[in-house]
Amino acid sequence: MTMGRTPSECDRIWMRRAIRLARNGEGWTRPNPPVGAIVVKNGEVVGEGWHRKAGGPHAEVEALTRAGDRARGAVLYVTLEPCSTWGRTPPCTEAICRAGLARVVYATEDPNPRHAGRARTILENAGIRVEVGVSRAEAEALIAPFRTWIQEGRPYVTLKLGLTLDGRIADAAGASRWITSEEARRQVQRMRQRVDAIMVGAGTLRADNPSLLPRAGGAPPVYRVIVAGRRGLPPDATVFTDAYAVRTIVAAPGPGRPCADVRWSKGGARLWRFPSAKGRVPLDDVLRRLGREGFLHVLCEGGGRLAGALLRDGLADEVVLFYAPIVLMGGTSGFEGEPLHLAKGIRGRILQTRRLGPDWMVRFIPERVRRSCLRG
Repeated sequence: MTMGRTPSECDRIWMRRAIRLARNGEGWTRPNPPVGAIVVKNGEVVGEGWHRKAGGPHAEVEALTRAGDRARGAVLYVTLEPCSTWGRTPPCTEAICRAGLARVVYATEDPNPRHAGRARTILENAGIRVEVGVSRAEAEALIAPFRTWIQEGRPYVTLKLGLTLDGRIADAAGASRWITSEEARRQVQRMRQRVDAIMVGAGTLRADNPSLLPRAGGAPPVYRVIVAGRRGLPPDATVFTDAYAVRTIVAAPGPGRPCADVRWSKGGARLWRFPSAKGRVPLDDVLRRLGREGFLHVLCEGGGRLAGALLRDGLADEVVLFYAPIVLMGGTSGFEGEPLHLAKGIRGRILQTRRLGPDWMVRFIPERVRRSCLRG
């Protein structure tokens, strides 16, 4: 695999493999970041692993355990700076020093100030050569949710909408199934598997009665967050009656009179109340509470008012739009709210466009969100 390649090319190849391993843990590790690690000796993988859940072995420990004695004199590739303090598990730097590795390559520094920059000093003092920054952009994109949680105390928010070419998420009668194709919907299912919670507005709940669960077997059991107004919620909605009702959170305005109908809470759904102005739930407060509970990544799936509020408030870190080749010339807009003047419009940059069957996916980063972790 590495024959004829320069050392730096080989490093990138192994690190990309470690990043692919790390993605196996997305949606499972909160409040820890997903991390992948590979032990390589004489051009051959002798151990690999990824962080599977909080409290379990970290990726480095899993890879070194599988490598055993073969780790002596080998190279460890890891997507994130190894931890250097005690938490629910011992520091990874201790296991690395004991393994007798010749070299450690990690892609990016840990944004957690408890660990940031410490590993290099510890490992070099133990006689291990260290290199930092291989495939940095890809690794930083991987930990973007963790970085946001550490630095801002809230989860990273991906806003997703399925739209017509004229920007509608439903027709004049409120029908929205199905605007986009099966190929686009499969991509949404993959997105659901990578997050900790899926958020929708009460209007979407009433109109579509979605389950908000990944369909794939073995997918992480995500939480559902319903942003409510002062109207009651349907107690027979799927999110309140299925086997995962205890993983449903309703964020409602308050204090004030109770919701018109609280029968939905009998299945175990939780009610969070937030002081509000004009009956609008303060989204920043909702996200900060989710952050306090360890949520790293939230996928918002609409509707229009919630999408517009997140974007206007600067809380959407990434916007993913699925455009279907259909024009309705009316109906519900994907982004509702007070119109903006052109000079104050929310601009940004497009990171990716991709064809999905007859549809197009567009990944967009709002200009107001400036994060080094989104360079890739």
